[in-house]
Order: sequence, then C-alpha cells, then structure tokens
Amino acid sequence: MKNAMTTKYQFRIRTRNGVLVDNLALFGRDETEAQQRLRRMYRDCEVLQCRELPAAPFGRGGHFNYEDVVDLITTP
Repeated sequence: MKNAMTTKYQFRIRTRNGVLVDNLALFGRDETEAQQRLRRMYRDCEVLQCRELPAAPFGRGGHFNYEDVVDLITTP
C-alpha cells in the first residue's frame, strides 16, 4: 500500500545501451528517492527529464464521498 506522502515522478532516460525510455513512472517521498529506485533498475542510465505527476483526485488511496460519486455518474 502506498503511503499518503509518496509522490509519483515521471522519467525520461537513456539506458547505458543508448535506448530511450519514456514515461517511466516511479513513486518516492521525493525526487531523490525516486531516482534511487530508478538507478536500481537501470544502472548507469542518464536521466534526461524528471517531472512530478499531479496526484489523482480519486482512485486507490483517494477519498471521495457520496456527492463525488453522483457527480461522476451524472456529469456528461
């Protein structure tokens, strides 16, 4: 289960073999932790871009009430 204090980061990297990998998303408490996780999977990679993804308002770990559900159902 993800902690409420984790953030999702999206990376664009170049592997040590020169392959570009886009839209690689990892969770971390901060960007440094997310990059540490990334480097465990892709050793000696070059990080070309990193950005913080906005939190999803609903879904796993998200809280919503009856009015939110009704809005989702009735909104065209």
